[in-house]
Amino acid sequence: MESPTTSPTFSVVIPTYNRAHTLPRAIESVLAQSFKDFELIVVDDGSTDETPKILERYPIRVIHQPNRGVSAARNRGIEAARGHIIALLDSDDEWKPHKLQNHYDFFEVNPDYKIHQTEEIWIKDGKFLNKKRKHQKKSGDIFYDSLHLCLISPSAVAIKKELFEEVGLFREDFKVCEDYELWLRITRKYLVGYSPQPLVIKYGGHLDQLSCKYFGMDRWRIKGMLPYIDDPKVLEVALKKCEILLKGARKHKNREILEEFEPLCNELAQKRKSFCANS
Repeated sequence: MESPTTSPTFSVVIPTYNRAHTLPRAIESVLAQSFKDFELIVVDDGSTDETPKILERYPIRVIHQPNRGVSAARNRGIEAARGHIIALLDSDDEWKPHKLQNHYDFFEVNPDYKIHQTEEIWIKDGKFLNKKRKHQKKSGDIFYDSLHLCLISPSAVAIKKELFEEVGLFREDFKVCEDYELWLRITRKYLVGYSPQPLVIKYGGHLDQLSCKYFGMDRWRIKGMLPYIDDPKVLEVALKKCEILLKGARKHKNREILEEFEPLCNELAQKRKSFCANS
């Protein structure tokens, strides 16, 4: 790890909340990196389990804050970072030992890139998962492909700090899909670098994952697309997702979603009619 008086190449940011059972694995996978010029910042987002005691074991930077959600925790770590490149890691995932070296080598060869990700391995309920073709990560201009689902995952990515200064941080008003929304802001302007080496092990299937807590996650993806709906391609995807979301909300009698998204869906449909009339 870096000397306290110098700026490291990487700042690794791990946000965590009540994950004492997985946090040591994540931390130790960072400390075992072959590339050593980094600082590790763990942001404890108001944990009430054994997390504070576990963090005392390690020679790392720790920030404690009241529980405000994963976006606020990531943002706090990014703001505190001294490194030139931010590498994110979720506290239920882990890295292979050459993860940071891979990012470093990519940026050395491709200095104009501001964001780079590696491939990952998925494990759910202790079993390896074969990813579907639609989940395949891509390089280059991936904005339109990213509309449909997340093609970047926080644990796999490294981002130059200057890019956050330009496009902003994670939106703290998004309960889920906060990463999806940020990736749209980034990919709208910048190419994404990609290395096919699987250097992240991503674990799924546990009940404390945000994706297990919220019905109708596409509502957040739709909100993430709204700044770009003057683009007919974006409008088409947003409208399709809105129609599917409303179908599910009617089936489950989810009044909250119906009240918010029925007017929005009508507005998007009218906008599409206007596009068609003027084309």
